[in-house]
Amino acid sequence: MISLKGMFSRPETGALLGLVFVWVFFAIFAHNGFLSLQGTKSYLQVSSEIGILAIGVTLLMISGEFDLSIGSLIGFSSMSVTLLTVEANLSMPVASFLTLIMVVFIGYCNGITVVKSGLPSFIITLGSLFMVRGITIAVSKLVTGRTQLGGLADSKGYNIMSSIFGNSLTISGTDFPISIFWWVLFGVLGYLLLRHTQIGNWIFATGASKESASLMGIPVKNVKVSLFMLTAFCAWFIAITQVTTFGGADVLRGEQKEFIAIIAAVIGGTLLTGGYGSIIGTMIGALIFGIVKQGIIFAGVDADWFQVFMGAMLISAVLVNGIFRKKYAHI
Repeated sequence: MISLKGMFSRPETGALLGLVFVWVFFAIFAHNGFLSLQGTKSYLQVSSEIGILAIGVTLLMISGEFDLSIGSLIGFSSMSVTLLTVEANLSMPVASFLTLIMVVFIGYCNGITVVKSGLPSFIITLGSLFMVRGITIAVSKLVTGRTQLGGLADSKGYNIMSSIFGNSLTISGTDFPISIFWWVLFGVLGYLLLRHTQIGNWIFATGASKESASLMGIPVKNVKVSLFMLTAFCAWFIAITQVTTFGGADVLRGEQKEFIAIIAAVIGGTLLTGGYGSIIGTMIGALIFGIVKQGIIFAGVDADWFQVFMGAMLISAVLVNGIFRKKYAHI
């Protein structure tokens, strides 16, 4: 049986309490379909997209690093796939694969720059954010004169990609986006990697103390570079999901997603200082994000209040998690 101390020392406990609170709050005050299958679908869809991104971010944060470039990588990926498909007349699967190579290479460059220079990843990836977004906007304007581009639905291979990334699963007559399935799969794989593999132990050890980890023979640099590549992959995955759903690209589609992913991870109990976190907590944090974003709409409240709710949830999560750690985990 799990003791009270053991339960409250878990990083996701605060997030779980927050999830119960926000769900009950909107179940009471949002009367326009929040409890229906359509309402559930709406917030799960929002949660799934940010959740996939946040899983990669969580693993990187546990290792003690940040990646602020992932939002711009979403815009870059979506525009790259669309340009290569619509303008260069490549099939969408080929364009997606070529884009994946470019995006993962950018992640590699971010990681190798951080570990070789010793500079904070916050600064390196902030610079990368502006560089990637600037290049994306400049190239899209140079080629098409626009920052938004459609026409993917008529391209070669679109149906194949749509069946993988843009399909739906029907439950009780309601079509749930397949991104929810991918989110759960990413979560399961992330949990198993972090909690049941040697690599997971390396990630925790690297974030707790990279000097001690190095002395134990852990390949700290390789771990960090690999995780930067993973966050880039997650950004690409979200971009492909979006372009197959909307049939086109927008260079600003991933704007601020990097901060929302970090918020989901922090609400889920991941420390900004590294060495402590939970994939389950991050999934709960993403679910809270989706519930709040859609719950406000169902409650008929002005959407501008969404940022107020998320800011309050972030501060509350940090405070509550801090109390739990000091009282029960002594971290």
